[in-house]
Amino acid sequence: MILAPTRELATQIAATLQPLADAYKLRSMTIFGGVSQNRQVEALRNGVDIIVATPGRLEDLMKQGLVHLDSVQITVLDEADHMADLGFLPGVTRILTATPRNGQRMLFSATLDNGVDKLVAKFLHNEILHSVDEANSPVVQMTHHVFEVEDAEVKKVLIETLASGTGRRILFMRTKHHAKKLAKLLTDKGIPAVDLHGNLSQPQRDRNLAAFSSGAVRVLVATDVAARGVHVDDVELVIHVDPPTEHKAYLHRSGRTARAGSAGDVVTICLPAQKKDLRDLLRKAGITVTPEAVTPKSASVTALVGDVAEYVKPAPRVAPQQQPRGTSTGANAQRKRANRDRSGRPISENKVAERSGQSNNNFRGARNAQPTRSIRPQGR
Repeated sequence: MILAPTRELATQIAATLQPLADAYKLRSMTIFGGVSQNRQVEALRNGVDIIVATPGRLEDLMKQGLVHLDSVQITVLDEADHMADLGFLPGVTRILTATPRNGQRMLFSATLDNGVDKLVAKFLHNEILHSVDEANSPVVQMTHHVFEVEDAEVKKVLIETLASGTGRRILFMRTKHHAKKLAKLLTDKGIPAVDLHGNLSQPQRDRNLAAFSSGAVRVLVATDVAARGVHVDDVELVIHVDPPTEHKAYLHRSGRTARAGSAGDVVTICLPAQKKDLRDLLRKAGITVTPEAVTPKSASVTALVGDVAEYVKPAPRVAPQQQPRGTSTGANAQRKRANRDRSGRPISENKVAERSGQSNNNFRGARNAQPTRSIRPQGR
């Protein structure tokens, strides 16, 4: 069992495992939310050897009695620190508790703080620690730039300029709304872009990520959901359109470039009011960089853009079709129509009463109103 914090990471782990599983004739499957559980349940009932899962959906299936972990021999927890950041550790703890105590457990994490150390103490006994590098250390092949701009208008043009190159680039935004808005803006400017954030359905995420990975579009506008677990080769430029609030997020975002030994550039766009916070963030991240005041036509900007890609005419947007307004035949609709004049305006209450042959006093409980008498057939 392999646990991953996001659907994207779970999908990519499963794709990497699939050829190995096929070679050993092992059945594997992916479990995550955002889609119907029916296919996942069907696969579980047929029996699987390997599952790659996100904690939320896996726990849902456990509560329904559809999956049992008492025979799991090996448990892998990937990006445990990101699990902690997302608040998944209580669920992860319950899941690990359901696995056999004598099974093998492996935990991968950039840091061992924020509750990850408690997981290690509870579930990994006599553990062997493998440290690849200093926690959160910046990549040597990565070149960092801070571009200071005078106002939001200059920033807007600078973003379009940096996105206009021929290579892949990822632009990071702080909110889902702004990510969606920027992707649309760039596409309208002839720079094909897709967005990636938590408001998208799983099919939309898969479709947008596939378009970026295949090169159908060269710009991905994302929130921090894509800072982890999205592994796309040859991303030459990462742009922090909105600087993150913490240094770990800066390093994880920046880590989408300069992968597998290749070089890459990271640009942070800074407005005057952001200078102090950005300086503190870079210091905590261990990044030494001299800020540079730029315009979209500065030589350093032009050098990063490189060759400008050809203009791509945006596809025409299809306006949503309005449903034809027919005449409802329901009783409620008929009553409403009966209480309107020929122009469609409401008829006053008195006139409604006149049309129905009743006095308005009977509805209002007037003082002189006589109580109505029920008429009973004789002999009863």
